[in-house]
Amino acid sequence: MTDRNANLAVGLPLQAVLASIAIHALWGGNPVAVKLGLEVFPPMWSAFVRFTIATVCVAAWAGYRGLSLWPKREYWPVLALVSVAFTIQIGVMNIGFSLASGTVSAVLQSTNPLFVALFAHFLLARDRLDRRRTAGLLIAFAGAAVVLLRGTVSGGDGLGVVGLGGFLVLASSMLLGLRLVLMVKPLRAIGEIPVVLWMMVFSLVPFGICGALFESIRWENLGWMPVGGLLYQGMIIAGLGFMVFSFLMKRYSPSVVASFNFVSPISGVFLSVWMLGESVTASIVAGVVLVGAGLYLAAGGRRG
Repeated sequence: MTDRNANLAVGLPLQAVLASIAIHALWGGNPVAVKLGLEVFPPMWSAFVRFTIATVCVAAWAGYRGLSLWPKREYWPVLALVSVAFTIQIGVMNIGFSLASGTVSAVLQSTNPLFVALFAHFLLARDRLDRRRTAGLLIAFAGAAVVLLRGTVSGGDGLGVVGLGGFLVLASSMLLGLRLVLMVKPLRAIGEIPVVLWMMVFSLVPFGICGALFESIRWENLGWMPVGGLLYQGMIIAGLGFMVFSFLMKRYSPSVVASFNFVSPISGVFLSVWMLGESVTASIVAGVVLVGAGLYLAAGGRRG
């Protein structure tokens, strides 16, 4: 292993820490933005529109920078694998968001560092779990369990609405963790912008086909809020967010970068209450505290 690759496992400098916190705070608003967009575009159409916008943004940025977007032939198989994982993860996530509340989605979406750390432990050299990080991830998982059990225990909201959507969001977080780890090698080999661009381009066909076959766009609900939600998803999350996060993943330990997601449930719950008018229950508060504390503990001592 070269010195450069060895340095990828060490802590983050202050600039990277601040960038990670900012990106994860913005990602906390993703469930809210998706739910706003779902008022007009169902899950598959929502993904298609979102990544069409994001593809244009990323391609325009690459053109402005004069960057090559065409990878060598040997990288296409791994790009295809990452794209399949990406497409399934986003599809499951959007369906989960459509069934669960914004507050539930915000907490459960933020658990993806659990799965990044687990997959990285087995798939990436020099990115191993230690006792502190393991304890933090277990605490965060306990927070997710509190939120999930809210919809399944007697007197809860019912498995058919909150519970099912919550389990789908959690499943999408697991797929996101796997996908982020699978992205590490192509990111370091060909750069973040080609990987992000082709990952989104490959997803457009299945999203478009599924939307055309199984969904109907509700044009009567079109307004500035759904449009704003889609623009936020496409430009801020899938455009700027993906590129900055991939830039950090390329240079530093994936599990450490992802562990700053402890800010995501806080911003997500706040935005859900503010923009969607949702109430905050005791289980949501407990989930935010446990997930945030667990991920903060997992991040501690690794920032360097």
